Amino acid sequence: MNAKLTSEFFAGRREKAFDAMGENAALIVSAGSTTPNHVKFRQESGFFYLTGFPEPNAAAVLLSNNGERSYTLFVPPKDPVSERWDGKRAGVEGALNEYNADNAHPIDELEEKLKPLVDAAWRIYLRADMSSRRGQTLHRLCRASATSSGRSGRGALEFCDLDWFLANLRVHKTPEEIDMIRSAAEITREAYAETVPQIRPGGWEYEIEAALNGAFRKKGGDGPAYKSIVGGGNNSTCLHYVSNNDPLRSGDVLLIDAGAMRGHYASDVTRTYPINGRFSSAQREMYEAVLRAQKAMIEAARPGIPLKQLHELSVRLLTESMVELGWLDGRGVDAHIEEKTYRQYYMHGSGHHLGLDVHDPGPAEIDGEPFLLSEGAVFTVEPGLYVSEDDESVPEAYRGVGVRIEDDALITADGHENLTAGIPKEADEVEAQVQSG
Repeated sequence: MNAKLTSEFFAGRREKAFDAMGENAALIVSAGSTTPNHVKFRQESGFFYLTGFPEPNAAAVLLSNNGERSYTLFVPPKDPVSERWDGKRAGVEGALNEYNADNAHPIDELEEKLKPLVDAAWRIYLRADMSSRRGQTLHRLCRASATSSGRSGRGALEFCDLDWFLANLRVHKTPEEIDMIRSAAEITREAYAETVPQIRPGGWEYEIEAALNGAFRKKGGDGPAYKSIVGGGNNSTCLHYVSNNDPLRSGDVLLIDAGAMRGHYASDVTRTYPINGRFSSAQREMYEAVLRAQKAMIEAARPGIPLKQLHELSVRLLTESMVELGWLDGRGVDAHIEEKTYRQYYMHGSGHHLGLDVHDPGPAEIDGEPFLLSEGAVFTVEPGLYVSEDDESVPEAYRGVGVRIEDDALITADGHENLTAGIPKEADEVEAQVQSG
């Protein structure tokens, strides 16, 4: 719970970026913009990854030129009037002394100071952002440098996609990042332990949402890592249901997809509970089918395995269950997989990368080859089954029931670690947890 990212950590991120950039290259990344109506600001993840600088309306430039490396921050200047309204600013001196910039300037000097930095580079890493004024300014300055590069005798200037570049850096987490995700996962475990006993017929989805979100803060987190999903009954079959406004009814299940954020790092957990404390026989059949697939996926996770292969495993196991339950005809599992008939009840991917963002960037393929999991990768494992209440192709007992079970997995040197294993998920355990209230 004491995990904290230091200035040395961010310096290490920049060195890793410099190594990957190569010589005579510049990387330009912008901070997030001020949020409207004083909504809590969350820093743009790529900018945070390289700088740790928490304020909006800033920019950073990494320049590797003729064997020398420099890190320049452009930041909002100190301003007593603005700071009285919106809080203290680091200013130029803070950027140098607290955030270890080699050079720092007021953000208003970006155009003036950026040109010589860009002109020194043969390759520029830049986000393709033409929707914001800052993005348009950066593109204009870089294009001007590209136009003049021929006249200066340097030849063509190469532009590289910043998001793809950072995605490849961010996909493998350092020990410090893993500690932060582990801390977020522990806060999530404590929040679920406190909230699940409050599930009861006659309650409301928003009461459970409020209890979880409050616990995320009370336990030391930044708050929810994403909009919490709390869906009872047929709402559990809607993958991104976030209204959370309906009553909880006896005999229904409640699907909760909610995780805490800590120090800008996310956790992502889903559990499914019987609202009255007891699964019906049909609900338990669905639950056990999903749990079997989820456990098999986690067990198969290890270095050298494509993430896609884990999804394929979940498809096969859940399709087998659909045939056994009588939802799909007897043509055989292979035929149903080939024809994708299983997608009526299992229509989403089984996991995604996790880190600074809930859906952290990470390649699915590299040069046409599947991305292989390796030490330091963190990802979710979340198979599910969903039957809408109006689906007359399955027996009525299964209708209006959605089951998803999700954990956060870390690839280790010789296998895996389930970072959210402390949150109960065996059918008997989740029943007992609801009944304990």
